[in-house]
Amino acid sequence: MATKAGSIWNFGYVISAAVGMSLAGCSTTGAVDAGAAETVASDSPVLSTSLGPVRGTTSEAGDVMIFRGVRYGASTEGMRFQEAADPEPWRAARDATEFGPDCPQRPSGDVPVFASWVNDLPQSEDCLFLNVWTRGTNDGKKRPIMVWLHGGGYVTGSGSSHGYDGTRLAQRGDVVVVTINHRLNGFGYLYLGGVSGDPKYAHAGNLGSLDAIKALEWVRDNAAAIGGDPDNVTIFGESGGAAKVSTLMAMEAADGLFDRAIAQSGSMSLAGFEPRLATALTKNIFETAGLEPGDVEGLAALPMEDYVKVLMKSRTRAAYFRPVVDGSSLTRQPFSPDATPVSADIPLLVGTNRTEMRLQAGLADPGNFSLAWDQLPEKIAGVVGDADADQIIAGMRAAHPDADASEIFFQTATFQNYRGTALRQAERKSAQNQAPVYMYRLDWETPVAGGILKSPHALDIAFVFDNVARSTSYTGTGPDQQRMADLMSEAWIAFAKTGNPNTPVLPQWPRYTQTNRATMIFDTDPEVVLDPDKAERELLQSLLSEGRSQ
Repeated sequence: MATKAGSIWNFGYVISAAVGMSLAGCSTTGAVDAGAAETVASDSPVLSTSLGPVRGTTSEAGDVMIFRGVRYGASTEGMRFQEAADPEPWRAARDATEFGPDCPQRPSGDVPVFASWVNDLPQSEDCLFLNVWTRGTNDGKKRPIMVWLHGGGYVTGSGSSHGYDGTRLAQRGDVVVVTINHRLNGFGYLYLGGVSGDPKYAHAGNLGSLDAIKALEWVRDNAAAIGGDPDNVTIFGESGGAAKVSTLMAMEAADGLFDRAIAQSGSMSLAGFEPRLATALTKNIFETAGLEPGDVEGLAALPMEDYVKVLMKSRTRAAYFRPVVDGSSLTRQPFSPDATPVSADIPLLVGTNRTEMRLQAGLADPGNFSLAWDQLPEKIAGVVGDADADQIIAGMRAAHPDADASEIFFQTATFQNYRGTALRQAERKSAQNQAPVYMYRLDWETPVAGGILKSPHALDIAFVFDNVARSTSYTGTGPDQQRMADLMSEAWIAFAKTGNPNTPVLPQWPRYTQTNRATMIFDTDPEVVLDPDKAERELLQSLLSEGRSQ
């Protein structure tokens, strides 16, 4: 049974109760460009999948065929905590004009800057659907396929956000764009190995990632049908989506299903949960539900809405989930202590935005935008754990002599949560010396909210998808916005086609190595910088721990 709930892409465990606050100056009107209109007619396109035909729509220009809510896995209703089965095939054409339901998750907050991307959809345990944008079906062409893994940590989100609309990317690059839904939070990542020996629950801690693998298998099996090349598949994602990309790079079952990888602002999945911590969280969920830890059947029988409430009351608060190194579906940490050998031959594009945490930490406490110096030690201590806060503050002030206290706080938090892990991922991947690594940083600053967010988390999505007209609440409007979309979307398309993001409009972009640390700085005038903010990097890499979860 589906239940209606506000659905908006968000950061899962990073944004808490403060998400309901307003940011002065943010537009809350989601604008959609005229080219986004679609037509549905009796002669609307039919996609003949390996499971059965589906009928979709076309873009207003008639050059992109769109298929939404295409089933790739059977319903998981009545199969909670178990691997998804294959769907039963069908013969008559099914409607593929509307998105499928979101996978179950906690209600999302109202974040004004994301207003343009909101797409309210029902939630259901029957949620294993994907969406396709392509310029041709069964036409003999082998277009690059770009499979998007949505953000929201491992706890919220869907592939149906307006920000992920693949029309313009498909138009611009003649690529096939696929977005997917997969199980999340305690539905997709509840480790049961420590409380149950039943083999049907053996992979419960990694079901969401296994769902993604099943979707990639659908892409492989239907590549010709969607006009794509099964031997040229790129997986890409932002925030939690990038973490999922990183995790798939270490999963043997995903080997051979993709050929390139892009991790945007989400290399935090250098390490998943070890069974000991995962089991402790699982036991607390059973306790919260009033069940014995081994009563998996009782937990599986809870109505969907009741189980979500249990998750929200538990220690996880429906947000504290990661893949689990269970020894079978995930046999090692993806990028710790080194890069996984499973994807050693896969080119990687990885990077972050310059001031990621101005969004999350600013939403959580607007006072962080106007910190006094005497407030900074306590704030920094809350970010860096056991590291010496005073030493970090002194070093950061030396590295950024013109920065105020708030800037020091946000930059340190950004490095701890995003930049530092992206650097480690790039370092370890490039050390294999088997596939190229390219590093970027987005420095362009959004004018919304009076410019206070600068280059915040998730801003890159609008540019990568060439969807600034669908993202005005976050990007604002003007020629610079489209300039950034032109630069970034073309680079992503080039990487998907060749494994190299260089384009004629960018300066020469060298591979990243630990020696050169070449980084493309995306701004209206892009440039390659060798080891940007070197003093900050050296300081924080030496003082901050990796933060593996045991």
